[in-house]
Amino acid sequence: MTRELTVRGATVRVHETGDPGDPPILLLHGIGRSLEDWSPQHERLSGRWRVISVDLPGFGLSDRMPGPITLASLADGVLATLDTLGEERPLHVMGNSLGGAVAMQLLAFAPARVSTLTLVNSAGFGKEVAFFLRALAIPGLGRRLLRRVDARVARRVERALFFDRAYVTQERVDFALRVAARPEHALVFLETAQALGTFRGIRSPWRRTLLEEVARHPRPTLIVWGEKDLILPATQLAAARVAFPEARWQLFPDTGHMPQIERADEFADLAEMFLTARSETST
Repeated sequence: MTRELTVRGATVRVHETGDPGDPPILLLHGIGRSLEDWSPQHERLSGRWRVISVDLPGFGLSDRMPGPITLASLADGVLATLDTLGEERPLHVMGNSLGGAVAMQLLAFAPARVSTLTLVNSAGFGKEVAFFLRALAIPGLGRRLLRRVDARVARRVERALFFDRAYVTQERVDFALRVAARPEHALVFLETAQALGTFRGIRSPWRRTLLEEVARHPRPTLIVWGEKDLILPATQLAAARVAFPEARWQLFPDTGHMPQIERADEFADLAEMFLTARSETST
């Protein structure tokens, strides 16, 4: 079920599946994206878990909340959304790209709310990032680029996300254009990109601080990457394994930035094994 909540005066879109009494999973998407990036996992994981995905505040079809868009404000907005849902139990948090960094920020902010981490092609482990995201940091250029999102540009972005172009569907292009047409989309995208990166790449201070904070609250962690990622290169998996030396990990061959879509069955099987093992260890 997809519905809209009022959180701190803003409309936030959430999608929920599964029995509300089952252990909760929280799914977080990347920069400029939406909860649709996790749709395949709802049908695969909701048999044993309550699965919740959200449009991060200011992204997808959610309104932004008051104040600047930062990693901290995004994580705080997610916590406020969970409070509005009445979900206060520890969650299995899964984050893709920017969503992985938000997941780690949630752990740093509220360790009691996070049971496990699943980081999928996650930001936070290196400075390398796709050129079009670095270009947003160039004064004036970023705003112009985000104002010119037409069908051709939207299709090009979708192609950058997947190794298999069969996933670059007209439905995805049309939805990307719908999101890009929202009045706040360009500004939120730009604020986030500039807060986290420069033309030279992703800033190191916030990455270093975040990993130091997360290290104080160790949690069972699964790290997943697509070998052919054009957004955050798979070479960053090595740094992620150093940051989480006890983590389980998986590198999917011939897979782009979104293994949860492009390798939906394999991803769900891997996640289920990880979460089930965690549940058995806890009992």
